Amino acid sequence: MATAAHAQHAGHGDHSAHSAQIAAPDALTQQAQAVLVAYRDALVARDEAAMRTLFAADSLVFENGKAEGTFAQYMEHHLGPELGEITEFTFTNPTVNIRMAGHVAFGHETYRYRIALTDGRVIERDGVATSVLTHEAGTWKIVQYHSSSRAPSPN
Repeated sequence: MATAAHAQHAGHGDHSAHSAQIAAPDALTQQAQAVLVAYRDALVARDEAAMRTLFAADSLVFENGKAEGTFAQYMEHHLGPELGEITEFTFTNPTVNIRMAGHVAFGHETYRYRIALTDGRVIERDGVATSVLTHEAGTWKIVQYHSSSRAPSPN
C-alpha cells in the first residue's frame, strides 16, 4: 500500500542526497531503531507529544486484530484515553531488530509489558510489534505499526 511518503519518494529522481545511506548503513539502521526505542520510551512516560513526532501523518496503526487508522486517529479514540488511566507503564526484556531495504526500514520487536491502572488493576502481557519506517528529509518516521499481545505463558 503506497503512502504519501512513498509517492513523494517515487517522484524524485535525484538520489544523491541519500548517499549517506550507502556510506553508513549501520548509522541508518541505528537511527531507525532509535525511533522505535523512542516510541517505547514515550509510552512509558505517557508523552503524547513525543509519540506524535515519530509517526508520519498518513501512518497506519493496527493493534490486536483491529485497524485503528492513522496514529492521530489511534491517539484520539484509543491510546489517548487509555493514557489517562495508566499510573505506571513498564517494559521488560525488550528487543528491537531492524532490516533495511533502501529508504525503508522494517522493524520487529518483542517485549513484556506491565500496566498499572488508576482503578488498581494490573495488566501484564507478552507483546510483539512490527513496523515500517521511511527515511525522508533526513528523518525516520513510522508509516505502519502493528502490535499484538497475549497473557504471559506459565513458566
